Amino acid sequence: MATNMIQPGHVVTVTASAAATAGKGHLEGQLFGIAAQSAEIGESVDLHMEGVWNLDKGSGDVVTLGQPVFYDTVAGVAHTHADSDSNSAGASTVGPIGVAVAAAGAGATKVAVRLGYVPALV
Repeated sequence: MATNMIQPGHVVTVTASAAATAGKGHLEGQLFGIAAQSAEIGESVDLHMEGVWNLDKGSGDVVTLGQPVFYDTVAGVAHTHADSDSNSAGASTVGPIGVAVAAAGAGATKVAVRLGYVPALV
């Protein structure tokens, strides 16, 4: 039996290098998750690394079912790659953070996103 497992990894506790807001996306290095609680710089914050989350969405974005979703860490909104410049997903954007589990039109303020692995189609 393996004895070197630390934790399942569904939730990872990190020290916040920037303020974290409960229920919002938070980035620490290459770790992106949804903050379980608000935290100030230097405090511990639990990041949910999995699950389906209703995230604030860019107002003009049209998201289709199964579409990769990116996250703007400055604006605090999920969006599609197509809504940023043609060269990259944007300087403050990370992702894809997951995929949309439901469509969300331009007028929707939230999008349901399954965090985690986004397969590359070949």
